[in-house]
Amino acid sequence: MWIPSVMSCCSHGPNSLLIKGNEKQGESQNPVVLKQKEVKLVKSLALPLMAALVALSPIVNTPVSLGQALDVQRGASLFSRTCIGCHDAGGNIIQPVSLLGATLFTEDLQRNGVDTEEEIYRITYFGKGRMPGFGESCTPRGQCTFGPRLQDEEIKLLAQFVKSQADQGWPNIEISQD
Repeated sequence: MWIPSVMSCCSHGPNSLLIKGNEKQGESQNPVVLKQKEVKLVKSLALPLMAALVALSPIVNTPVSLGQALDVQRGASLFSRTCIGCHDAGGNIIQPVSLLGATLFTEDLQRNGVDTEEEIYRITYFGKGRMPGFGESCTPRGQCTFGPRLQDEEIKLLAQFVKSQADQGWPNIEISQD
């Protein structure tokens, strides 16, 4: 009996396996029979192979790099230290109901013209309305936080984190403290 290879170009070469004593007389020489068995074998393996490929693809192809995952964690940690007091889960406890919502959800960010990382960075750095600025060089003094200031890189991470969370509808994530 012949066990053909999966590749039809190699079914008669060294990749084919002849098991002595199990072949029928003349069957090993008949190319039509071999081709039928090969097609049957490929069809029987196609579904299990596709299932294995789909099941293993997340393991092989990670959706984000380790560096990006660490940046998300750092952004989440910064958010929990500096923003969560007013913007828990993307909301706004200072202005929970208003005509111009100041939440961090996409629809409010778009309505207020703050739907890019650059705009989120600018407002986080300089502040706006009741939102204090957190930048190291934030002015005027009354608009800025009286607490610790953030470095430019930290505000960039926050802006990336807020934009990413807004794009995803603020899913729950695990925040580990630095």
